[in-house]
Amino acid sequence: MFLLCDVNLMYASVEQLFRPDLKGKPVIVLSNNDGAIVALNKEAKKLGIKRFAPYFQAKDIIRRHQVTCFSSNYAL
Repeated sequence: MFLLCDVNLMYASVEQLFRPDLKGKPVIVLSNNDGAIVALNKEAKKLGIKRFAPYFQAKDIIRRHQVTCFSSNYAL
């Protein structure tokens, strides 16, 4: 028997769960080498940041809006 669970905005949501101070703030999670955005929350999406975009393309928006960035944490 297998269970498949799809969690909306999983990595960004879990990072916020561990960091309640980030509630309502834009959060993104980067790939293994921090080269691409693999997850983001609704606040980051509203800024126009796109999932799977290269980090360098979104760097100006990220800095301007003080988006919190995390490296991938597969232990989650």
